[in-house]
Amino acid sequence: MALLLDTHALLWWFDLPQAIGRSARAGIEQEPGPVLVSSITAFEIATRHAIGKLSGVEPLLAGFEHKLGNEGFGLLPVEVRHALAVANLPLHHRDPFDRLLIAQALVDDLTLVSNETLFDRYGVRRLW
Repeated sequence: MALLLDTHALLWWFDLPQAIGRSARAGIEQEPGPVLVSSITAFEIATRHAIGKLSGVEPLLAGFEHKLGNEGFGLLPVEVRHALAVANLPLHHRDPFDRLLIAQALVDDLTLVSNETLFDRYGVRRLW
Protein backbone atom coordinates (compact mmCIF):
# COMPACT_ATOMS: atom_id res chain seq x y z
CA MET A 1 0.00 0.00 0.00
CA ALA A 2 1.42 3.37 -1.04
CA LEU A 3 0.73 6.43 1.10
CA LEU A 4 0.17 10.05 0.08
CA LEU A 5 0.71 12.62 2.83
CA ASP A 6 -1.73 15.48 3.20
CA THR A 7 -0.03 18.83 3.72
CA HIS A 8 -0.74 19.01 7.44
CA ALA A 9 0.58 15.47 7.90
CA LEU A 10 3.86 16.45 6.24
CA LEU A 11 4.19 19.65 8.29
CA TRP A 12 3.43 17.82 11.52
CA TRP A 13 5.84 15.02 10.61
CA PHE A 14 8.66 17.56 10.69
CA ASP A 15 7.50 19.89 13.47
CA LEU A 16 4.84 18.23 15.64
CA PRO A 17 4.97 14.45 15.16
CA GLN A 18 2.88 13.80 18.28
CA ALA A 19 -0.08 15.47 16.50
CA ILE A 20 -0.13 12.70 13.92
CA GLY A 21 -2.50 9.84 14.70
CA ARG A 22 -0.88 6.71 16.04
CA SER A 23 -2.01 4.57 13.08
CA ALA A 24 -0.82 7.18 10.58
CA ARG A 25 2.55 7.54 12.29
CA ALA A 26 3.01 3.75 12.34
CA GLY A 27 2.00 3.57 8.69
CA ILE A 28 4.53 6.19 7.69
CA GLU A 29 7.30 4.59 9.74
CA GLN A 30 6.61 0.98 8.79
CA GLU A 31 4.99 1.15 5.34
CA PRO A 32 6.84 -1.20 2.97
CA GLY A 33 5.43 0.71 -0.03
CA PRO A 34 6.33 4.26 -0.98
CA VAL A 35 5.38 7.26 1.13
CA LEU A 36 4.69 10.09 -1.30
CA VAL A 37 4.33 13.85 -1.09
CA SER A 38 2.55 15.64 -3.91
CA SER A 39 4.16 18.56 -5.67
CA ILE A 40 0.87 20.37 -4.94
CA THR A 41 1.87 20.21 -1.27
CA ALA A 42 4.97 22.28 -2.00
CA PHE A 43 2.76 24.74 -3.88
CA GLU A 44 0.27 24.88 -1.00
CA ILE A 45 2.95 25.47 1.63
CA ALA A 46 4.66 28.14 -0.49
CA THR A 47 1.35 29.86 -1.28
CA ARG A 48 0.07 29.90 2.30
CA HIS A 49 3.45 31.14 3.50
CA ALA A 50 3.54 33.92 0.88
CA ILE A 51 0.12 35.24 1.91
CA GLY A 52 0.98 35.15 5.60
CA LYS A 53 -1.13 32.15 6.62
CA LEU A 54 1.76 29.82 7.39
CA SER A 55 4.91 30.78 9.22
CA GLY A 56 8.06 28.95 10.20
CA VAL A 57 8.25 26.88 7.02
CA GLU A 58 11.21 28.65 5.44
CA PRO A 59 13.68 25.82 6.22
CA LEU A 60 11.32 23.25 4.72
CA LEU A 61 10.78 25.32 1.59
CA ALA A 62 14.52 25.98 1.19
CA GLY A 63 15.38 22.29 1.14
CA PHE A 64 12.07 20.67 0.25
CA GLU A 65 13.24 17.82 -1.99
CA HIS A 66 16.33 17.19 0.13
CA LYS A 67 14.25 16.94 3.31
CA LEU A 68 11.79 14.57 1.63
CA GLY A 69 14.68 12.39 0.48
CA ASN A 70 16.16 12.31 3.97
CA GLU A 71 12.87 10.91 5.26
CA GLY A 72 12.62 8.39 2.43
CA PHE A 73 9.57 10.15 0.96
CA GLY A 74 9.05 10.24 -2.78
CA LEU A 75 7.73 13.20 -4.76
CA LEU A 76 4.51 12.71 -6.71
CA PRO A 77 4.23 15.18 -9.59
CA VAL A 78 0.88 16.60 -10.59
CA GLU A 79 0.01 15.14 -13.97
CA VAL A 80 -2.72 16.12 -16.40
CA ARG A 81 -4.70 13.01 -15.48
CA HIS A 82 -4.73 14.15 -11.84
CA ALA A 83 -5.82 17.67 -12.73
CA LEU A 84 -8.60 16.42 -14.99
CA ALA A 85 -9.87 13.97 -12.36
CA VAL A 86 -10.76 16.93 -10.14
CA ALA A 87 -13.63 17.68 -12.54
CA ASN A 88 -15.25 14.37 -11.57
CA LEU A 89 -15.22 15.08 -7.83
CA PRO A 90 -18.41 16.29 -6.15
CA LEU A 91 -18.10 19.59 -4.31
CA HIS A 92 -18.07 18.18 -0.79
CA HIS A 93 -14.88 20.14 -0.21
CA ARG A 94 -13.86 23.32 -2.01
CA ASP A 95 -10.19 23.64 -1.09
CA PRO A 96 -8.37 23.24 -4.44
CA PHE A 97 -5.22 21.82 -2.83
CA ASP A 98 -7.18 19.11 -1.03
CA ARG A 99 -9.28 18.34 -4.09
CA LEU A 100 -6.14 17.70 -6.11
CA LEU A 101 -4.69 15.46 -3.39
CA ILE A 102 -7.96 13.50 -3.33
CA ALA A 103 -7.84 13.16 -7.12
CA GLN A 104 -4.25 11.94 -7.01
CA ALA A 105 -5.09 9.38 -4.33
CA LEU A 106 -8.06 8.08 -6.32
CA VAL A 107 -6.33 8.02 -9.71
CA ASP A 108 -3.14 6.39 -8.42
CA ASP A 109 -4.83 4.11 -5.85
CA LEU A 110 -3.04 5.68 -2.88
CA THR A 111 -4.01 5.85 0.78
CA LEU A 112 -4.25 9.46 1.89
CA VAL A 113 -2.69 10.19 5.27
CA SER A 114 -4.95 12.90 6.68
CA ASN A 115 -7.11 13.80 9.65
CA GLU A 116 -9.74 15.26 7.27
CA THR A 117 -12.80 13.04 7.78
CA LEU A 118 -14.57 14.92 5.00
CA PHE A 119 -12.26 13.14 2.55
CA ASP A 120 -14.12 9.90 3.33
CA ARG A 121 -17.10 11.22 1.35
CA TYR A 122 -14.99 10.83 -1.81
CA GLY A 123 -14.36 7.12 -1.28
CA VAL A 124 -10.64 7.66 -0.87
CA ARG A 125 -8.76 5.35 1.48
CA ARG A 126 -7.60 7.42 4.44
CA LEU A 127 -5.22 6.63 7.29
CA TRP A 128 -5.08 8.57 10.53
